[in-house]
Amino acid sequence: MRYFVCFLFLMQAGLLSSRAQIRHEGVMMGIKIENGDTVYLAKIEGVDITTRRVFKSKADEKAFWRLVYNVKRTYPYAKLAAVKLQELNEQYLELDSERQRKQYARKVEEELKNEFEGELRKLTISQGRILLRLVDRETGSTTYAIVKDFRGTVSAIFWQTVAKLFGSNLKTQYDASKGEDKIIEQIIRQIEAGYL
Repeated sequence: MRYFVCFLFLMQAGLLSSRAQIRHEGVMMGIKIENGDTVYLAKIEGVDITTRRVFKSKADEKAFWRLVYNVKRTYPYAKLAAVKLQELNEQYLELDSERQRKQYARKVEEELKNEFEGELRKLTISQGRILLRLVDRETGSTTYAIVKDFRGTVSAIFWQTVAKLFGSNLKTQYDASKGEDKIIEQIIRQIEAGYL
């Protein structure tokens, strides 16, 4: 029996050393031994590295800070839209008939209108355009596609026509690698990191 206990003790000690982890300054770190050298392995968070923004003129600087303001104003609504759309989709798909789905969509639309219409009406046209792009960023669907799915093609065409009258487009897709969307993406990352 003594030999068995000693064997278990030695196995435990062997297992601990084969796990390749050590405690360094209160943190458990993995280690890897290569050619007799010990390399510490640690998981670190990703870091965005940006340079200090240089503006060509005061007008460019003013336009950038206006864009920052507009993104900060609209981004929470886009995030909320994604959450609400997810909830709506889950409930919507559980309903059996098309009639129940339409009634449910109208009920939710009325609730959202009562809750957010006043705040959204205060947005400027440029903030509205940014919101359309951010909704696509957060939901993966253009505003046109969302309206078409829940309210039908006729309603989507009507609202697209209204948007076009104001110089907007409900079919606008977000592309974080080009143009203004690239700058918006950088602003969003800085907002989420707490820099702006």
